[in-house]
Amino acid sequence: MKAEREFAMTTNPYEHLYIYYFNGIPQIDASVESHPHFLGLWQEEEITFLFFSVPSNTLVGEIAQKNSGIQWVDSYEMTGEQWHGDKILPYSIRELCIYPPWHPPEKDDPQRKDILMDPGVVFGTGRHPTTEDCLCLIHRLFTGERIGSVLDIGTGTGLLALGAAALGCSRVMACDFNLLAARTCLNNIRLNRFEDRMLVFRARGEQIMDIPCDLLVANIHYDVMQHMIEQPSLVKKKWVILSGLLHSEAEKVMACLSEKPVHIVERRCPDGVWNTILVKPDRA
Repeated sequence: MKAEREFAMTTNPYEHLYIYYFNGIPQIDASVESHPHFLGLWQEEEITFLFFSVPSNTLVGEIAQKNSGIQWVDSYEMTGEQWHGDKILPYSIRELCIYPPWHPPEKDDPQRKDILMDPGVVFGTGRHPTTEDCLCLIHRLFTGERIGSVLDIGTGTGLLALGAAALGCSRVMACDFNLLAARTCLNNIRLNRFEDRMLVFRARGEQIMDIPCDLLVANIHYDVMQHMIEQPSLVKKKWVILSGLLHSEAEKVMACLSEKPVHIVERRCPDGVWNTILVKPDRA
């Protein structure tokens, strides 16, 4: 089935980014959403960034005029590599091969499991140490355990959830509170034709901990994780992967977990900076 896919994207649409910073949340109408050079809107509290692939000062000026009380503060120009912090190229973790639509790898391994990932303008290429550590642990669990359902909190581009689906999970739930991240994940679900096994929705991590799942994955900021790990439903999961933690944050998480009926299976920190923790609750 994969060989039959046709992708319209043949060049990197994020080669050059033109970013417009607003103080406030402007309303974006259908004419902007459908504009061929509009890449997305990132909202962070009361700050908004609009992304375009070409200079769009006139259009952005019109947006500012239509939104009274919203201030256009600044604009930036940078390459996609500068924004994402790395080149967007194919790479492999075990038999998983992750690649962008405009750079498919050679089809030289029949055992390879492909994951097509369009990162959009959601930060990161998937090469962050915590992302790779999570994928390695997900791969290990799926090759040695029965994992029927996965909940990926703070999914971003959806890569970790996509990895679980590619490894055979039939019920994968991905959530992110950021709307652009959720939309980016949905696009990647469709690109990989995983609609039959994946669901993405917008929610805060600490509010959905009660959703039953065999594997909970959370590669998120500590300020969110500290509330999540206090939830009683944490210990009802079969497996838990916690990541995105600096040393001091990981120590706090470990201290909190030490007071719960869980077993720390592994703590990974290959780069000496970022920590990932594999947890097995001692379920009755």
